Amino acid sequence: MAPNVGTDTDAGAVPPPLTFDPKHLTAPPDGDAPPRLLLNTADWQAAAKTLLPRQVYDYYAAGADDLVSLSANASALAAHALRPRVLVPVGSVSAATSLLGVAAAAPIVVAPTAMHRMAHADGELAVARAAAAVGVPMTLSTMATSSLEAVAAAPAGGVGTRWFQLYVFGGAARATAEKLVRRAQAAGYTALVLTVDAPVYGNRETDVRNSFALPAGLRLANFVGDAPPAGSGSGGAAGEPVPPVAVADMDKASAGSSGLASFGDTNLDPNLSFDCIAWLRSISTLPVLVKGCLRGDDAAAAMAAGAAGIVVSNHGARQLDGTVAPITALREVVAAVKGPDRPAGSPPGLVLVDGAIRRGTDVLKAVALGADAVMVGRPVLWGLAVAGEEGVARVLGGLVEEVRRAMMLAGVPAWDRIPRGLVVLPDGRVADRVPVDPSAWQEEAGGDVG
Repeated sequence: MAPNVGTDTDAGAVPPPLTFDPKHLTAPPDGDAPPRLLLNTADWQAAAKTLLPRQVYDYYAAGADDLVSLSANASALAAHALRPRVLVPVGSVSAATSLLGVAAAAPIVVAPTAMHRMAHADGELAVARAAAAVGVPMTLSTMATSSLEAVAAAPAGGVGTRWFQLYVFGGAARATAEKLVRRAQAAGYTALVLTVDAPVYGNRETDVRNSFALPAGLRLANFVGDAPPAGSGSGGAAGEPVPPVAVADMDKASAGSSGLASFGDTNLDPNLSFDCIAWLRSISTLPVLVKGCLRGDDAAAAMAAGAAGIVVSNHGARQLDGTVAPITALREVVAAVKGPDRPAGSPPGLVLVDGAIRRGTDVLKAVALGADAVMVGRPVLWGLAVAGEEGVARVLGGLVEEVRRAMMLAGVPAWDRIPRGLVVLPDGRVADRVPVDPSAWQEEAGGDVG
């Protein structure tokens, strides 16, 4: 099902085109090579790699174990082909949509990624301002280096849509999660994104080789008590001490260890269950999106437990290596959340997908396969590293424009007018956008492509 394009609110309306100093159109000099125009997310990544310390770049860029899923996420997207319509009037194409009742410039959401101040001094504050300017929601990570209150206050007038990603910690530290939820709701966040694929952190050998630790002078701001007022920068919630979460491990790592892995071993809850969803609903009125599902049965169980939607994700290939790519798992989850496989009496939920979304055509493929939106993570960090707020806005604005162009070239004037059979699956079958029983996919879609 396409994103909901009907909304009565102006929140998140598409802003005027952004203009920036032309100096931000080229990458920093790299030896004697000529300046490189920054035209796409790969260009931004190449430029960021020249600027960031190796430890930081590797932390953002790498995955788990042998990096099989890291490359498979991208190759799986590439293996899905588009089957465009022609002679469709697309002169008034619109990429705008509505997510949880709020307008967005395109079906794109900034994914939760950690520790933005490692990339740029303005960190998450710059990302919040840029996302609001472009008109897409931002998801703030629990592991942010700016407090959730400061991020909420960063855009002028508090405009924009912000969701809060949550880790529910184990033992006594669960009280921290409850405080974070209450703080997020009080600060105006409109959804919780519960990460469920991290009973322990994945085996990120690159971080171990680099002895990764949070750089000096930075802190996990959401865990710091007695912070300055919301508009003053990083820090925790003002005037209220936060229950102890072992964050000291993030500040140091000896040779052959990772501060992040030590943090996860100490704090993550390996016994988290579907009961957590009901618990979150009991302490907050915010909708809960469950992030990290790759199976229809897990998605159905999450919806039955009270989730409002699912983010189909393998954590950017940073957890279990060798998983199915999110784009490959998408249709099964869509059937479980929106189609005939969803729990009895359960209304259709929201479905998002991430995993190597780098082009507007990737967004189009995902929506044509039933997603309401995609999440974009690493490209935002590359834009941030190169040019701060302006870089993030350029990356996001460029993706929005790519989506519009892809829609026009594919004969899609609006999201509620996606033609059937727009995507060809890697096995040659034509995929039907409408969720159907998996056994009927090929028959409903018209069989193989001749």
